[in-house]
Amino acid sequence: MKRIKPMLPAIGIFCLALTVRIIYNNTVASHYYPLHDSAFYQGIAFHLLNEHCFCLEQYVSTTDRAPLWPFIIAGLSLIFGPSDYFARLFLSVVGSGTCVLVYFFARDLFSWRIGILAGVFAAIYPELYIYDGWLYTESLFTFLLFAICYGLYRLQHTPERNWRNWILCGVLLGLLSLTRPNGILIIGLFIIWSFIMVWQKFLSLRMTIRGVLVSSLIAVVLIAPWTIRNYLVSHTFIPIATGRDGTVLLGAYNNEALTKSTYPGGPKGTWIDPIKSRPDIVRPFPLHTCTPSCEVAREAAFKAAAVKWIEDNINIMPHLLKLHFINMWQPDTYEADLPTVRFSQQQSTQFVVHMMKTWPIYLFILAALGLVVTLWRWRELLFIYFMIIATIAENIVYYGSARLRAPIEPMLILLAAGFIWWLTHKEKGTLRWMIDKIRSKDQISTLTSDQSESPLASNKERIHNASSQA
Repeated sequence: MKRIKPMLPAIGIFCLALTVRIIYNNTVASHYYPLHDSAFYQGIAFHLLNEHCFCLEQYVSTTDRAPLWPFIIAGLSLIFGPSDYFARLFLSVVGSGTCVLVYFFARDLFSWRIGILAGVFAAIYPELYIYDGWLYTESLFTFLLFAICYGLYRLQHTPERNWRNWILCGVLLGLLSLTRPNGILIIGLFIIWSFIMVWQKFLSLRMTIRGVLVSSLIAVVLIAPWTIRNYLVSHTFIPIATGRDGTVLLGAYNNEALTKSTYPGGPKGTWIDPIKSRPDIVRPFPLHTCTPSCEVAREAAFKAAAVKWIEDNINIMPHLLKLHFINMWQPDTYEADLPTVRFSQQQSTQFVVHMMKTWPIYLFILAALGLVVTLWRWRELLFIYFMIIATIAENIVYYGSARLRAPIEPMLILLAAGFIWWLTHKEKGTLRWMIDKIRSKDQISTLTSDQSESPLASNKERIHNASSQA
């Protein structure tokens, strides 16, 4: 019982988060079935089971998608049958794990009360649980990325367990990269962070060099088999996947992106499907039978066309990039495959949508204030800053979307928790601590002033007594 008691808050937060996500999947998303990207992931999973082929179409291999999520769907389908419901339940467990990590991180940074508050908020925050009701990679990627952030924080504060943490970070970095191609960039930021910690004397140089080598080697070992597979099918060096970078860029940089929105009433400057916005560039490439070498050529052609458009319209680029940044901070997420969009007439959906339109605004304000008041603790939050900056940069370069903000949602909750801690606690750096410090300075200065005035007063009294006697 003594061992279980410290874990009760984490268990409670996990159960609350899982309950919220199961309710969401059985109300708002009760009639959900995969479309768009989620159908691609599920289709690849079924081809893995039926033809043992990582294919978008039957026996046509692909390098478009990272492999981890399709393999997970395939494993779940093998056990429970070909239903998307069990995959969504798996994501609900993953999303609940993210909420528990929020609790642990806030508890260790601030206090256990703030940790519980942050964990409970994460459990019911709509922009986290909506991703557990569709078959995209947001939920899995967010969990792995935040686990890395917490692992690095623990690495700073538990030197006696360094090797275990270095190994764990290597595994997480490998899995993150296999979830999305941009996960490889996180490995570079991890290395930079490690040596900044050496400079700040949080970690020793010898231990850090060995740890970075071990973590990087583990990540490479996990990634390398897929890189070899990609080379064998495409004859091109593709570490994880093409990531459809060319497709994304071509959809973001075209004439229609400035005048049309992805959905009626939506913001300008988003992503317009190249099939509609640049059919002249898309037409030479088959839609359903593009082989890996075809995919490489297609993405290169799309990227070249997007760069050419940028060069021809360089004068309006500042305005377009500004729209990308603004669109990233739209409170509610709108995606064609999202259950809150597809089943918008349901009463449960309308309740969730109302939360999506309001709660993020309060979180943004609190997180911005938290960023300011906890800046003096930048060494502990440095990797969080890296991830927020990297995510903002990604949104500006590609296109702004609330969905692309998903990986930093737990980090925003953590910063908001920091502001509440600053308001309510008396530890060093908080508001009450600063007020007490100012008061103590005033008391010292008053006492010093009284002491300096007392000899003068006694002298005056002696002079007055002497003159009276005379």
